[in-house]
Amino acid sequence: MDRDILLGVVTGASGLKGEVKVKTFTATPDAIVQYGDLHTKDGRRFVPRFVKAGAKDEAVLALSGVDDRSAAEALKGAELLVPRGRLPAIDEGEYYHADLIGLRAEDVEDRLIGTVKAIHNFGAGDVIELETPDGNDLLLAFTRDTVPVVDVKAGRIVVQVPPDDAAEEEHGVE
Repeated sequence: MDRDILLGVVTGASGLKGEVKVKTFTATPDAIVQYGDLHTKDGRRFVPRFVKAGAKDEAVLALSGVDDRSAAEALKGAELLVPRGRLPAIDEGEYYHADLIGLRAEDVEDRLIGTVKAIHNFGAGDVIELETPDGNDLLLAFTRDTVPVVDVKAGRIVVQVPPDDAAEEEHGVE
């Protein structure tokens, strides 16, 4: 099964002719049209007809079947997806963040810490979210120090969780 990859989220309407503003998760905002037809989780399909630059990480798209402002406004919040197989091939040792979702997260002694739930970026760098066996979430900086091993083929990552007292020293807490 080809996993869906989120390329963008409709944030609102732009103008009166049905164009939509899209927060993009592509290398550049205009790259969103390079992946072909876009679809939503509920099965709606759209052909992007053209794109123009919006604000940072934003594109303004004309989508097939979205012909007026009301139709564009109705799409607010819609996630625009493509099958994983449409992403460009990558070199050995490289990966897309989406490829990490569901991987086993282990410590350096191969003990289970949890499962990769998501990769976030709240503006200060990537954060990896792990779901622990007890159902809790663990958020860690997604750096080479914290995640020294990513082995997509083996279905695992190695996580080096900083000790609590090291984190406290780093933040000036004694």
